[in-house]
Amino acid sequence: MQQVRKSFKNRKCEKDFRILFPKQFPNFAVYFLIMMFIKKQSYFGLLIASIILLMMAIFPPKVFFDYDFESFFPQDDADLAFYQEFREEFENDNDYLLIALGHKDVFDAGFLEDFQSFKSQLGELEQIERVYSLLDVEDVVINPFGIQRKKLLDWSDEGSLEQSKRKILGSERWKGNLISANGDFLLLIAHNQQQISKEVGDVLYGQIVELLEGYDFEKVYTAGKIKAQGEFVRLMQEEFSFFLGISFVLIILILFLIFRSWWTVLTAMLVIAIALIWSLALGLYFGKALDVMSVMQPTILSIIALAALVHYFNHYLNYLRHDYSKDEAIQKSFSEITIAVFLTCMTTSLGFMSLYFTSVPTLKFFGLYTGLGVLIVFFAIVLITPGLLYLIPPLGKVQESDQAAFWRKSMRIGFLGIIKRQQLIIWFFTVTSLFSVWALTGLKVNGYILDNLPREHELIREFSFFDREFGGSKPLEFWIEKGPQAGSLIEWDVLRELDKLEEFIHSSFETGPIISPVAVVKSLNQALNSGNGKAFVMPSQGQWKRMEPYLERAYQELPTKILSDDQKSARISTRMEDIGSLRSVALKNHLDQFLEQEIDPDLLKVSITGTSHLIDISHESVSRQMMKGLVVAFLIVAIIAGFLFRSWRIAVIVLIPNIIPLLWMCGLMWLLGIELKLTTAILFTVAFGIAVDDSIHFMSKLRIELDKGRKWLYALKRTFIDTGKAIILTTLILSAGFAVLIFSQFGVTFYAGLLISTALVFALMADLLLLPVLLIRLGKIWEKKKPKTNH
Repeated sequence: MQQVRKSFKNRKCEKDFRILFPKQFPNFAVYFLIMMFIKKQSYFGLLIASIILLMMAIFPPKVFFDYDFESFFPQDDADLAFYQEFREEFENDNDYLLIALGHKDVFDAGFLEDFQSFKSQLGELEQIERVYSLLDVEDVVINPFGIQRKKLLDWSDEGSLEQSKRKILGSERWKGNLISANGDFLLLIAHNQQQISKEVGDVLYGQIVELLEGYDFEKVYTAGKIKAQGEFVRLMQEEFSFFLGISFVLIILILFLIFRSWWTVLTAMLVIAIALIWSLALGLYFGKALDVMSVMQPTILSIIALAALVHYFNHYLNYLRHDYSKDEAIQKSFSEITIAVFLTCMTTSLGFMSLYFTSVPTLKFFGLYTGLGVLIVFFAIVLITPGLLYLIPPLGKVQESDQAAFWRKSMRIGFLGIIKRQQLIIWFFTVTSLFSVWALTGLKVNGYILDNLPREHELIREFSFFDREFGGSKPLEFWIEKGPQAGSLIEWDVLRELDKLEEFIHSSFETGPIISPVAVVKSLNQALNSGNGKAFVMPSQGQWKRMEPYLERAYQELPTKILSDDQKSARISTRMEDIGSLRSVALKNHLDQFLEQEIDPDLLKVSITGTSHLIDISHESVSRQMMKGLVVAFLIVAIIAGFLFRSWRIAVIVLIPNIIPLLWMCGLMWLLGIELKLTTAILFTVAFGIAVDDSIHFMSKLRIELDKGRKWLYALKRTFIDTGKAIILTTLILSAGFAVLIFSQFGVTFYAGLLISTALVFALMADLLLLPVLLIRLGKIWEKKKPKTNH
């Protein structure tokens, strides 16, 4: 201990370093942190890093990409548990692929032969459970002689084909159902294996594409889960590589522009590369696939690492300019600001980790592993950088440049300008913040199933085609149960209620064809009326009595299960256009009103369910849970400020310039027409976690100046001048780094780039304009706290 103490005191760091801690902080811990950065220990850090890399090379993690729609479902929501029960009874509502095959006249015999051949081959694929199309529809006639069945579409001869064409196109039942309204597309619905994995789904979709390439269909459109997941992963792989590369190009450019030396570039590139490898490998070792959120991680982590390294390099060069030896410059620079850098990394990490408090798995694990990644970045920097600096000396004599003098002069002028314009600054921030609060009340929660893709993307266009031509691509499911006064769902009184419900769903939700118990009854009614299309309606009670003997068999022959074995529960299954969660929520509220006013609860109970419903409520729930994460982040920052200054008033003052950027983000979103959704709500906690770093650097430096015995105004001036450059540079670095993300095709990545980069600029304005004004007005508190924090 005496040797450590002696070494510690010889470096003249104790007084400067002790300023960063309360007196109660253990001496040995302080000495240990100082000793970390002497040459011997720094080389030992390089050795540890080399061993870790060697072990990773021997036992590399498995790199794999994945995109699972269900990972966006809120896991603690009662609706999810309800849907899982529904799925157990019936089936998953989105395990299908829509295939539209086009021809100038789909009633051409040659086209129909190819269509039938493709359909047969498709049905033979191992992972395809069933295929349904217009070719499978039968006209059923029930008469005293029994049941007669005939194909609705018969192309055995020209006469039969022409008769089928007139019948199909003359019926509203089939147009926009299995054939487009203009008669130029036929629809195939291929139901694949339930809850198919992404890997198996990729293989299956590849097989389907290969089959399609064997035919000369004029137009082909496909939409479904197995296609969307594969397309998302392909884009993720492209963007992951793109942003990884562009991050390193940006780092090289920024470092060279700031320091004009290749040794800083080489050191930073090596440290950041190792930090990224460690951070990304952590999740992979625990089986966490790279997903749509992981696309942002290389840019986020590399830019955070760069901002920290700029602080270290800036302090290191300052000591060299003041004629310290290289060894002393490394020891003092790293000893002096490591705690401040750690606190900034910790708050950034906690900003991401606050996402773990959401109930959406994708967001939980993105927040967790990105937050841990930030801490790994810090660990890599303090473990590797000092040793590299000992090995790589700065080229030439480091002298103070004209640029440094310019910065000092500019910051001094800026501080004097702030003192003169305090009232104007307060008014500017007050008015802008009040406008932003008003804008916040006007923000709407709205999201789409394919929110992460741009509206002009090919996948969006194909889904929109099915919305336009075939009643929708978005599954819509309802769970129905018999009421307490009903014996089963296929009683006539219950079916009448169900028929009213279906009419409401079809007209209000503008759905495609509906599959339900009533649809079966209507088909039977048509069959009992010689196949007359006009008889596809809910039968009278007398007609229903006639069809009772056929009901059980009719339900059993359906390709899709829609009625439970005990006939007490069933499903209504249909498709609709992806109109966004805002309109969907309004329609669901309208449905609730209809159920309350028009449906007898003693006969029928109705609940909306399905994957689309779960995605819609995800946007709502994450927007609410965002506030929980922000409250946690606010408390953490308040605790840190309280730890540094022992004052709750100062903790509140520190929070103000970090809440303002979040409010201004709301104002910006309102001006740009950006809506709150799953992919934008999370950005508030992330932005807060990163933006608060500037305040912590500012307040840490202010505490150092005050503990040197300086008056509050002079200490504030020194803090502004000394940290102003670093805060501006790190903000520009972070903003530029996040701004790169606007080139992404993914919505979540694009919005992260746009909103977080502007929020950081807003935070810079608040920290360098508003925070000094607030602190000036709290001069008496500074003076009172000063004696208590002196060491």
